[in-house]
This record gives sequence, structure tokens and C-alpha cells, in this order.
Amino acid sequence: MNPNDLNDLRAEFDAFVQDQCSVNDNKDCSANPDMGDAIDNEPVPGFVAQISQNLLAPARCGVYISRMDIKRVAEGVDESLPIKERDKMLKALFRHTTKRQYLDDVFAEFNRHINGRILIYQELSSAFPASKYIFDANIAKAEKTQKIFKQIVDDFEEIEPTFDPMLL
Repeated sequence: MNPNDLNDLRAEFDAFVQDQCSVNDNKDCSANPDMGDAIDNEPVPGFVAQISQNLLAPARCGVYISRMDIKRVAEGVDESLPIKERDKMLKALFRHTTKRQYLDDVFAEFNRHINGRILIYQELSSAFPASKYIFDANIAKAEKTQKIFKQIVDDFEEIEPTFDPMLL
């Protein structure tokens, strides 16, 4: 193998990283599409902050919800989300929520993903009994998160599209 080939490859890779992966403040956001859009600054319902706190932190949720999981949840309810940071994806998923049925569908998809992880934890706890207490704690956190979903749906008030607050 020629050492010059590796040096050329290294120089090409370094140039790529510098051009495409840099997050300098003086660069345009188009170089890094995850830095933000105007739509990311739109207001979201109040419950999104609670969901973000509980769902995106594995220490609170008991499972790790990845970007692909959020994308699969969106696809499960016939939504299309671009891959961004997880909190931005959650905000985009719930930004225009006006119906309780939509919340039920989204949380049912999240519960499906969480239940899959719970099954994995149960298999691991039976395979490794010495670690069972760790998996049981994560399962309890996951079930608590699922109860939070139910509480959010119960507390949600539907918004009619023709609702005009000035008519009151």
C-alpha cells in the first residue's frame, strides 16, 4: 500500500469535515441543516416541554428514544419529519396538534416502541439475573412515562379550527 494514498485520503477527509461538519457561528446554517430553521422557532403546545423532559432523557424515561424512533413514530401516524435534533423533531411532531385522536395515535406509537424496549429488558433480566434490579428500575421508569402520556391525553383540550378567541 502506498503511503501517499493514505495522505491523500486523510487530506480529502479533513477538507470534507471542515466544509460539511463545521458549526462555526460565522457560517451559514445551510452548511449544517440541523442548526435551525425559521419553523423551529414557531410556538408549540405547552405539553411538549413535559414530553421532552420525560421522553428524551433516558434517566427519566428508562429507555433511549432515538431520532429514528421519533421518525418511525411520525411515519406511523402518516407524518413526515426531517431528521434533526430529537427535541426539534418532537416539537415538529406536536406543533399543530389540535385533536385528541392525533395525540392518542402518536402516544400509541411511542408506547409501542417503549413496550418493545421493555420486552428486551425483560429478556435481559432473565438472562442476567444479577442485573435484574437495573432492568426493573428502567421498566418502572418506562411505565411511569407511559402514564404521563395518558395524563397528557386526558388533560388535552381540543381546539376547533374555526375557534376565534376574539369572539368570546
